[in-house]
Amino acid sequence: MTSRLSRSTVNTQISASSEPFEMPKITKFKIGLCQLTVTSNKNDNVAHARKLIEAAAKQGASLVMLPEMWNCPYSTDYFEEFAEDFDDKDGSPSFAMLSEVALGNGITIVGGSMPERRKNQLHNTCCVFGPDGNLKAKHSKMHLFDINLPGDISFKESDTFTAGDQPTIVDTDVGRIGIGICHDLRFPELATLYQARGAHLICYPGAFNMSTGELLWELEQRARQVHLSLYVATCSPSRESVGSYMIWGHSTVVGPSSKIVATSGHEETIVIAVVDYSKTRQLREALPLEKQRRGDVYRLVDVHQQKP
Repeated sequence: MTSRLSRSTVNTQISASSEPFEMPKITKFKIGLCQLTVTSNKNDNVAHARKLIEAAAKQGASLVMLPEMWNCPYSTDYFEEFAEDFDDKDGSPSFAMLSEVALGNGITIVGGSMPERRKNQLHNTCCVFGPDGNLKAKHSKMHLFDINLPGDISFKESDTFTAGDQPTIVDTDVGRIGIGICHDLRFPELATLYQARGAHLICYPGAFNMSTGELLWELEQRARQVHLSLYVATCSPSRESVGSYMIWGHSTVVGPSSKIVATSGHEETIVIAVVDYSKTRQLREALPLEKQRRGDVYRLVDVHQQKP
């Protein structure tokens, strides 16, 4: 079974559709978000993730999503130890498990994120697998999480990881999906790019902490949705996970009109939600933001370069 990346489906420059909203073949399906508890034992994490993915598939999920750093505690002192070279089949048990379970259950998997070793660098990487078990896309986190709130939290992801430099959008059996990881959610420019390239859904594996989670986790998801009129899904580890800070949790699916389709608390759970793209089309027909957008007035690529 091959798991090599298909260049035609990854980081491609897809033009926006000439139609207001181009419907995929499958317009309604179930998505499963596996909000699992991460331990300091990699083998246990891999086995546990397999169990939850299979449980979500048994509940009817055609698309299953894992959290950021599901095989590794979210802590800089673990990333190097838990990293895998995805081109080394024998040395990548996490990668291999995702391929096997996608094939075995005939589902699409947005595989959260894992520390990836590539050319002597570490990346925070999300892998997307199709129902045939093949790797369809890889997204390396573009916006690294560096924060310093005195008396609250200090964390610098850029000390360990190298940032990705490519947006990732991939055609799947359940529509065109844009991929972001955690802090990527904070940047509307990336989401806007995905919408312009015809995305139906944006998936953000994440691990917001207690401070940023309470203030921004749901707000940012709903903002991306209401701005772009597409589905947004996030998946977090549970709060009981091992790591350098406490995780907010609350894995969520946001649908048309910025409504919460399904969400969780902070404990380990599987969130099952129905995604219905016909509702997206209805909203876009009722409120045609694309036709109203004034591209002749503002240019996203120039907005930070113009002087007052």
